[in-house]
Amino acid sequence: MEIGQQDSDSVAATGASNQVSPVEFRLDAASGVPTYLQLVHQVEHALRLGYLKPGDQLPKVRDVVASLAINPNTVSKAYRELETEGLIVGRPGQGTFILATLSQVALPELTGLRRSLRGWLAKADTAGLDETGIVALVASELRDFYGRRSGSRTGGGAADGETEGAA
Repeated sequence: MEIGQQDSDSVAATGASNQVSPVEFRLDAASGVPTYLQLVHQVEHALRLGYLKPGDQLPKVRDVVASLAINPNTVSKAYRELETEGLIVGRPGQGTFILATLSQVALPELTGLRRSLRGWLAKADTAGLDETGIVALVASELRDFYGRRSGSRTGGGAADGETEGAA
């Protein structure tokens, strides 16, 4: 997903003429995640990262359908899910708008974290990890990290340096 790019390419991709959506959806057919959930997750991630904020307009269903070549019911299902979560609201004749946001990291911290992550990704690439290997490593470490955090609250969990399972 590309977010925060409001140039002529985004206007063409979303088909919006008077208000450009700050989000352009992307799909990963190899992910195994249902299409509608990929759309939901992309909006949630954009909210967490501060790329979307209350009042921003999401692309119209017909524009998403045209740019991704997917069924309109898929986009509608994603938007219904986001509406059920209280994150968006549809306004008949106007479009779909962000209603609420999710917890965010402050911009200065986010910038530093992003810079550190880019450096780490470059090292992982140099070490020979491909995208799938990087995702597996990060997923495994996330599980271990949060497992230790919740385990330390209850007195259990893996000790530092131990893993409880493969990615």
